[in-house]
Amino acid sequence: MAVPEVKHNRNEKLNVENLGRRRATDLPRTGCLLIRHYPPYNIERASENAYRVSVAVAGFTDADLSIETKENGLTIRGEKQTNDGETTGDVLYQGIAARTFERRFQLADYVKVKGASLENGLLHVDLMREIPEAMKSRSIPIANSSKFLEVKPSKVAA
Repeated sequence: MAVPEVKHNRNEKLNVENLGRRRATDLPRTGCLLIRHYPPYNIERASENAYRVSVAVAGFTDADLSIETKENGLTIRGEKQTNDGETTGDVLYQGIAARTFERRFQLADYVKVKGASLENGLLHVDLMREIPEAMKSRSIPIANSSKFLEVKPSKVAA
């Protein structure tokens, strides 16, 4: 069974299971290690056909974020809304980034977005692989010719 794959926004094809655990031997083949690291994200496997993409979006609200799917693509965008009336003083040090971002993923065939939630600064996007019945493998029982012709009458309750 094929494992769903995602593509980075640099058209770099990565396997969901190996994402985040890249080996040094993969670097010459991909050509670069530097992939936009903002915002950081995780991809988890919840079950055989369920996945979750978690993106760190501290400081963003649900109004600042948008999720879009088109064909087999998933795009997550964040743009901090500016409120001119909201000033709490001078910022002496800003370590929490609130810059605009766009993170794109290429989803494998039959992977659909099931929902999204924002909890404790993490945006969770739940994915489900739904293979159509016609595409699933099925086993065909082989009948023995002697057993195939054997018919046992059933008892009818009177």
